[in-house]
Amino acid sequence: MRLAVLDVGSNTVHLLVVDAHRGAHPTPMSSDKDRLRLAEHLDDSGALSKDGVKALLESVHRARDTAKASGCDDLMAFATSALRDATNSAEVLAKVADETGVTLEVLPGDDEARLTFLAVRRWFGWSAGRLLVLDIGGGSLELAVGRDEIPDEAASVPLGAGRLTREWFTADPPPRSEIERLTEKVRKDLKPVAERLKADGKPDHAVGTSKTFRTLARLAGAAPSSAGPRAHRTLTAQGLRQLSAFITRMSGPDLAEFDGVSAGRAHQLVAGSIVAQAAMDALGVEELDICPWALREGVILRRFDMLDGTTVDDRSAHDADSGLGPLTTRRAR
Repeated sequence: MRLAVLDVGSNTVHLLVVDAHRGAHPTPMSSDKDRLRLAEHLDDSGALSKDGVKALLESVHRARDTAKASGCDDLMAFATSALRDATNSAEVLAKVADETGVTLEVLPGDDEARLTFLAVRRWFGWSAGRLLVLDIGGGSLELAVGRDEIPDEAASVPLGAGRLTREWFTADPPPRSEIERLTEKVRKDLKPVAERLKADGKPDHAVGTSKTFRTLARLAGAAPSSAGPRAHRTLTAQGLRQLSAFITRMSGPDLAEFDGVSAGRAHQLVAGSIVAQAAMDALGVEELDICPWALREGVILRRFDMLDGTTVDDRSAHDADSGLGPLTTRRAR
């Protein structure tokens, strides 16, 4: 089966086309990105601007046409924090559906965390034991922990690298005073979440996923992307501290000169490093393995899990209220 997954995020609109079937490793066939930075198109009222809507419609049109030309059997489309936060989200979603025929599902933050956790679990397998997964996006930070394919705890907090850069920094590179204030804020916001995730003890395996973690790991000495997705990559707390002291003195354009740093995200890297370091400190993590799979792969795996009418948490398909299906924590709240 050929499946297309369209991910409308805060920074990019990403279309991933894979060949796969239930129980098989999804094989990427193509990957196309539009760097729209939708979160930067939110006006003072929190609504997505006309220019932002126009850019989104054009991007979804292209993705739909690419999926059709690629012979895809299905197109799954979802949006994360940028549209989740937009005050005119319902209006924008209706306009996208009406003009492109593509239905975008807005994922709740906790579901982002759960689907990403599923992908990481499948990548590392059961031998990883109790997993802790961290994912820094443009608008939010997702965290999840557990022993199974569905985490015991999942959380999403508005600590995305792009969001914090826009809201807290006034210059590039940011002044030391702004870095210190942001660091204090992030640590404060993470404290109750970390306490919840640490309630059942230390994880056996801590994992970071997302472009931000991959970039930080690369700058700290991890293998380049040319080494392939299966190269073992790690990010240590000590390496991150040393790296953060270095990059906080550099501007986005200067950082973009380094191998592995995207020009479109370079200006967000300082905020991303602050979140990464605060999260590792709060959770007592000294080393993260970097996983190449994340939310998009979780959505794909979820889709194939549902093909036989079941879901990974053993509930029947009629309980599903969307194409992605239900995915909740096992622990009673």
